[in-house]
Amino acid sequence: MNLLAEFDLDSMKSKHKVVSSLKYTPQELDKGYTMKYLRVDMGTGDIQIKDITKEMLDKFTGGKGFDLRLMWDEVTGDTKWNDPENPICIASGPLGGTSSYSGAGKSLVTSLSPTTGAPIDSNVGGNFGPYLKFSGFDALVVVGKAPVERMLVIDGTTGTISVEDTPEEAIDSHVLAEQLTEMYADGPDDRDNVSIISAGKGAEHALIGCLNFSYNDWRRKGVRLKQAGRGGIGTVFRNKKIKAIVSHAAPWRPKWSVTNNS
Repeated sequence: MNLLAEFDLDSMKSKHKVVSSLKYTPQELDKGYTMKYLRVDMGTGDIQIKDITKEMLDKFTGGKGFDLRLMWDEVTGDTKWNDPENPICIASGPLGGTSSYSGAGKSLVTSLSPTTGAPIDSNVGGNFGPYLKFSGFDALVVVGKAPVERMLVIDGTTGTISVEDTPEEAIDSHVLAEQLTEMYADGPDDRDNVSIISAGKGAEHALIGCLNFSYNDWRRKGVRLKQAGRGGIGTVFRNKKIKAIVSHAAPWRPKWSVTNNS
């Protein structure tokens, strides 16, 4: 079944309202790190590219470590899961996107959990983590609450980051991921280079909502989803009125390779 047959994607995209945008030059990877992270306030549209310090690199290695350290900077002892300042932090480790190692496509996600009020982490597959890194960022921190349905687009192929109001796209992830993959890919051969984060309507009505990370399955000719399922991070996502986060990146290939000399 073609999920896109009934939608006019050009018309949908034409109704986007760009709240804010930023042009940047993607930072190249060096030993698995770009030493940059992206912080976006979905309420105000504020976009900031920040440095990762050597102290953070040395003491908080990996995606989970980065997430928890960045989360510490955003919350206080009084922050609740549904407060605007509760962040959603997403990162992958230094091996993120390195095809020589199994599991290198994973992302780590942290936030204050709706179910416990405590910090929670969840790992998830899909392509978003590596594509965020290929676009020049070791981590992403999302804060704030949007007044209307809003989306973040990180395009490492053009060096553009934008926050956009998105009134017409679907909310449910299995449809939305297809719509946005088709919308942001530069033709059929580029669909593999787009990944979408979303949470469906169910996350609006439960404290255990999942966060869905997409990847294009060329064998099945469609988009598939992986879930960050622990702690209700999808509920935090929808509470912030985030419809989606889009990552579009050109595939990166390491300058070195692993050779078996045995």
